[in-house]
Order: sequence, then C-alpha cells, then structure tokens
Amino acid sequence: MLQRTEGIVLRTLPYGEADLIVTYLSPDFGLLKLFAKSPRKIKSRFGSSLEPLTHSKIAFWGKEETNLPRLTQSDIIHSFHPIRDDLGCFLRVSEMLELTISFIPERDANRMVFLLLQNTLHDIENNSLPTDPENGGKGRSIIENLLINHYKIKFLKFAGFAPKLDACGKCGKNGYNFYISQGSILCEACTRSESSRNEVGLLIKISPAVSQIYNDLLTWDIAKIKRIKPSNMLISELSEILNMHIRYVLSKPLKCKSFMPCL
Repeated sequence: MLQRTEGIVLRTLPYGEADLIVTYLSPDFGLLKLFAKSPRKIKSRFGSSLEPLTHSKIAFWGKEETNLPRLTQSDIIHSFHPIRDDLGCFLRVSEMLELTISFIPERDANRMVFLLLQNTLHDIENNSLPTDPENGGKGRSIIENLLINHYKIKFLKFAGFAPKLDACGKCGKNGYNFYISQGSILCEACTRSESSRNEVGLLIKISPAVSQIYNDLLTWDIAKIKRIKPSNMLISELSEILNMHIRYVLSKPLKCKSFMPCL
C-alpha cells in the first residue's frame, strides 16, 4: 500500500553498504521508520533530502503491519541547513530530536508535537541573533536555549511527562522543594508525609523566578516568549531541572549531552 505524508528527519542509521533507516516525525503517523534504498550512493535519487532536520513530502510502500516500509519518494519542503551549518546550534537542537525519539511511540500520530517541532525549528532559524564578536555570540545562545527549553516543556506536556513546578503535586499549596522522584513540588506537610514512607528522594530547591518562567513557557506561545529576556543563569537553572527530570523518567541521560559539555 502506497501512503503519503510529510515528515521531518530526526535520525538516520546506516544499513548495509549503501542503505539507510530514516526516522521521521510526521503529523499523520507520529514516529515513522522507513527503509531508504541506496541513498548513500553518489547518484542517489534522494539527494540531500535525508539529511537530519530536513522537512519533506514523502511517500512509502508497505503493508500496514510492516515494521520497515520502503521510502519511495522524498521532496524537500525546507532543509533548515543554517541550523546544520552551525555546530553549536545543531548540537543544541539535537537534544530536541533525541527527546522526541525517546518519548514518542512509533506510529502514534500527534499533530501537536509535529507542529511544535516544525515551528520551533523555524523560529530558531529565523530569530537567532547573528554572532557578535564582542559578546562571543552569547545573545544568540540565549535565544536558542530559550526556544529549546520552550520545546522541551511543551513537548513533555503533550507527551504526558511534564514536571509540576507551580504548586504541590499532592495538595496544591505553594512550595519550592522539587522532588525528582515525584516529578513535582511538595509542600512542607506533604514532604513530611512522604518522608515517613521513604518516598521523596532527591530534593532540588527552585527559585520563584524559575517557577514563574517555567509556567510562562508552559502556557505562552512562541510570539510571547520572544518578548522576554531572561538571564543566562535563570535559563541554565531551568534547563538543569528539566534535564534531571528527563534523566529520571528515562532512567538514563540523553546521549547528545555527552557531546556538548560547554554549550
């Protein structure tokens, strides 16, 4: 059965001498793994359409129960090559791609996640500041990190794994003690209750500013987010909390983290 959709390339894996297994995020099929015949040959008809981040119209052939349908067509809609050309930016964006692959089930359509990724990539491409030699490109990195953290928060919400940082997850009272094992803030009373059962685990003190920006990113769209200018320290604190939460849920860190210790 021939089927058509569009997709953004999240990952490619070599298969044999010249073939690839391509992982797409699509609006109609969710995560979609396809077999691409001979794209690594010089005269491949797929050209550069299988590069990571490339958004294309695709067609694939295979029965519904086939684990690895065959990619038959791939026509580029948008390549996002400026992101790929900037190593630092690409490594930061890779965190979004790995997060998506790690949480989204295969063949589980989620149009909201697809649009979130598509819109975030466009905003990173269009709104990152050009490198300023006087500040070492710090302005650009802040904008990129803000957009990437927005993606992570919204994505976790859509996937059903968002941490609760606005109030106690048990009773709804205010608090700033975030417990990794609970995925939530706990107030003092609920902390004592959980402690009696040895179910609290690692505690992270979060600041009111982090709680506020988290809830802003959780509820605002990108147009509003681009108006705020949080400090690097605030974004770093928020990012660390999200990374620890993700690492706990997955029981392992994201692999891309090992490639960007200084980013």
